[in-house]
Amino acid sequence: MPRHPTERALEEGIERDFTRNLSYGEYLDLARVLSAQHPRSVPPRHDEMLFIIQHQTSELWLKLMMHELRSARDLIREDQPKPALKRLARVKHIQTILTEQWTVLATLTPSEYAQFRSFLATGSGFQSWQYRSVEFLLGNKNAEMLRVFEHDPAVRAELSTLLHEPSLYDEVLAWLSRQGYPVPAELLDRDWSLPHQENEGLVELLGTVYAAPQQHWGVYELCEELVDLEDNFQFWRFRHLKTVERIIGSKRGTGGSSGVPFLRRALDLTFFPELYAVRSRIQDVEPEGYHHD
Repeated sequence: MPRHPTERALEEGIERDFTRNLSYGEYLDLARVLSAQHPRSVPPRHDEMLFIIQHQTSELWLKLMMHELRSARDLIREDQPKPALKRLARVKHIQTILTEQWTVLATLTPSEYAQFRSFLATGSGFQSWQYRSVEFLLGNKNAEMLRVFEHDPAVRAELSTLLHEPSLYDEVLAWLSRQGYPVPAELLDRDWSLPHQENEGLVELLGTVYAAPQQHWGVYELCEELVDLEDNFQFWRFRHLKTVERIIGSKRGTGGSSGVPFLRRALDLTFFPELYAVRSRIQDVEPEGYHHD
């Protein structure tokens, strides 16, 4: 039978018998992924699907971010900073996507969200163990957070492991020490379950790096990559705050937090304090030929 003029033929080489080989859908397990959206509202509310998919996709990106951050941390531990930089570059792109996703959720109006919010019960993004894992990997350690996951022993054990392991920043500092930089001893042998605290000796060390970046290019480049990560994380936090403020105003969070005030306090958290403190120590370079009287 002649083909209709608008009908497109399969290209040569495309598999025609999909019963013999692994298909696209099977490889991605799409049957399970696409059937994992279960709105709870009764009667069903149109906008709940947006809310569910927004958070499910965020969790998928967080899973990939954890994968890349663990690898970067381990590569630095193995004295391989160059492939670690590749991992961190990928993390930055993931962060950009996660931040941009808030613009989709921001299309949800307060009235639309109010139609199904009560069906979330006490469910909250605060309970995202993958988000907490990312924070632990970057150094924002908080043993109290384990209590949130007492109901899930496997997740709690995973978080406890990350809590007691060196963070990405801890491994960077250990790598610096192995390169011969005078990293303060108290930063190299400490309780990894505690958050890193700003250290004046490390600020001074980084001051020498930033004063002569060409002489310390590998360290300088890695430090700036970490600053990019923190900047991106803050953009994500801020966009989260503004989206929540736009949708629920001053209401408390479904998980019991204060909502917007809780998110605003998070903006004061920092992963790499010395990398910001050192910026105030960098001396301006005078124009050539310029002299003070």
